[in-house]
Amino acid sequence: MEFYKNNPTDKIWWLETEAIGEWLFSFDKKTVFNMFRDYPHKLTPEQKEIFDEENPYWADFFKERQ
Repeated sequence: MEFYKNNPTDKIWWLETEAIGEWLFSFDKKTVFNMFRDYPHKLTPEQKEIFDEENPYWADFFKERQ
């Protein structure tokens, strides 16, 4: 598995995985979050703000969880 960024200026690292439908990301390459399981409940307010800014589609998709 390998970390990558969608854009060079992003703060979020995504984790390449072979599992279908698994979206893993990290802010520090140490703590890994599963987007469908952990967003937004396990993120700090600052992490959620960063995630929402960099991923407006997913922020809108999950807006009812907030």
